[in-house]
Amino acid sequence: MKLDESPRSDNVEDQRGSGIGRGAGIGIGTIVIVVIGYFMGINPSTLLSLLNGEPQSVTAPGQAPTAADPNDSQVDFVRAILGDTEAVWGGYFQNMGKVYARPKLVLFSGQVGSACGLASSAAGPFYCPGDQKVYIDLAFYRQLATGFGAPGDFARAYVIAHEVGHHVQNLLGITDSAAQSERRAGRVGANQVSVRVELQADCFAGVWAQQANRARKILEPGDLDQGLAAASSVGDDTLQKRTQGTVVPDSFTHGTSAQRVRWFRRGFDSGKIDNCDTFSAGESL
Repeated sequence: MKLDESPRSDNVEDQRGSGIGRGAGIGIGTIVIVVIGYFMGINPSTLLSLLNGEPQSVTAPGQAPTAADPNDSQVDFVRAILGDTEAVWGGYFQNMGKVYARPKLVLFSGQVGSACGLASSAAGPFYCPGDQKVYIDLAFYRQLATGFGAPGDFARAYVIAHEVGHHVQNLLGITDSAAQSERRAGRVGANQVSVRVELQADCFAGVWAQQANRARKILEPGDLDQGLAAASSVGDDTLQKRTQGTVVPDSFTHGTSAQRVRWFRRGFDSGKIDNCDTFSAGESL
């Protein structure tokens, strides 16, 4: 990826090494539940909000989150991708007559507290609508490359863009509407709503990629394939085959590998969120 022209975001909080604060009230059992839930395709923030509705602190009392080191190449990459999402979605919202509220991105290691509760690194990256922050342990990128077979800069960028896609949904009121639908539905019905939420976030990630590439030519040969490989590697069917050897469609909450690739590609090909309406797509997602 060519990120020289991408604006660097100042909305990155580096909390790596800060430890879990005294306010953290969820034990190891919760972490295990979240880890299992992630590999079953369940959104970590959904689990956390159910298990603990109280915000937690990952810093010691009186300690402010540390600023990201601008000389850290990994942090610079994150700042560049987040800055690029801010530029794209800021312009997109402006064209809709709206204001884009930029999310914070929190880098952590081991465990982190959020308005959605306490999460372990094993739960993977997530977005918490309660505090409008994206949470990422950079160790996940190594797992994505070596364990999931999805290496490369654009694979890493896809992860951030997907989580920012959830932020866009939150700002547009989609998150609240979907949560209401989930509460009215049974378990299987709620899972189906979650799949549409996740696939739309994939589509929004594709919209970002197309818009950023059109504005700043960030993509190089092979980058798109990396993004598609990343989307495929985290499909519910692929994760379930890897972790339990069997596939249980009724438990899907993020969509199959084929669906995730298809909706990311749909957003990329069109560059418009109007083409990302997974809720009106019928049974054939």
